[in-house]
Amino acid sequence: MTGPAPAYAVVVPTIGRPCLADCLRALAAAEGHPPEAVVVVDDRPDPAGPLPLDAAGPLRDRLRVLSTGGRGPAAARNAGLREVTTPWTVFLDDDVRVLPDWTRRLADDLARAADTTGGIQGRLRVPLPADRRPTDWERGTAGLEHAAWATADMAYRTQALKAVSGFDERFRRAFREDADLALRVQRAGWTLHRGRRVTLHPVRPADRWVSVRAQRGNADDALMNRLHGRDWWDRAQAPRGRLPRHVLVTAAALAGCLGLLTGHRRAAAAAGALWAAGTAEFALARITPGPRTPDEILTMTVTSALIPPLATAHWLDGTRRHRRAAPLGTHGSGGHGRAAPLGSRRGAAVHGSTP
Repeated sequence: MTGPAPAYAVVVPTIGRPCLADCLRALAAAEGHPPEAVVVVDDRPDPAGPLPLDAAGPLRDRLRVLSTGGRGPAAARNAGLREVTTPWTVFLDDDVRVLPDWTRRLADDLARAADTTGGIQGRLRVPLPADRRPTDWERGTAGLEHAAWATADMAYRTQALKAVSGFDERFRRAFREDADLALRVQRAGWTLHRGRRVTLHPVRPADRWVSVRAQRGNADDALMNRLHGRDWWDRAQAPRGRLPRHVLVTAAALAGCLGLLTGHRRAAAAAGALWAAGTAEFALARITPGPRTPDEILTMTVTSALIPPLATAHWLDGTRRHRRAAPLGTHGSGGHGRAAPLGSRRGAAVHGSTP
């Protein structure tokens, strides 16, 4: 450590999942440089029971609870940020577990930060099964180990966050709101770095349709295109994904249906063959590295047929809805849910704070 570590607060948005208790318990067990405050933001639309706050143990007297009523993780983090008075704000997701030396390593990360450093990312580790190949969902979660600026564990200089008006609340899901913030912080002249602290991100249980629901994120990609230009993928160090292929496969399916309806059977057969080949390639790309159990093969086969048209539909819908969107802090957002100024406490109710 190069000097005394600055004070920090931890902000944890949650939708009331049981893993919140593990997150708070791990944070309380970490030794070295505890947070000045822990802000838990309850973003459940209809809270059904109390949160497991006693898991915070010795940090319970530093814990403050807010409620945002289901406005999404970006709005929840903004609500927590408005309560922060320390030089640094550390965002943790409720499904991570910091290691016992996390606070000490965080202190080292913050103490080493240059005056121009706006954010320092923690290193995520995703435990995978040792006795079999990981499923498609598990491999997707493991991709977080290489994600840039993921708010699962991300420390930002509070001054930098407030200078760019925090998170953009038009991102209603836990997807791309972190990349958008990172690009705006960098554009404001700050630098971002990876730190030395390590945080575990266990794989959450999920049903077979989780990959289908995840296609809603394509609408957020359309918003990112509008806000940051089509080269934002490279600047945000984000993988491009398969959307161009999904569009082609979907177009082939539509062409095949149109050919049948208009009596052009050869054209319909050719388009159908292209759709089948594209769908099979997608399914095999997901099945081959996995455990290849009957249930996983069935899930990959069915969802590989559903994902291309859904991804295309969500992307088109996002392109339409966000066609007039302007960067945060400028006029002309078209009313698409622009985030409230950080000085405002709109939608954040304090309901369980401690002295």
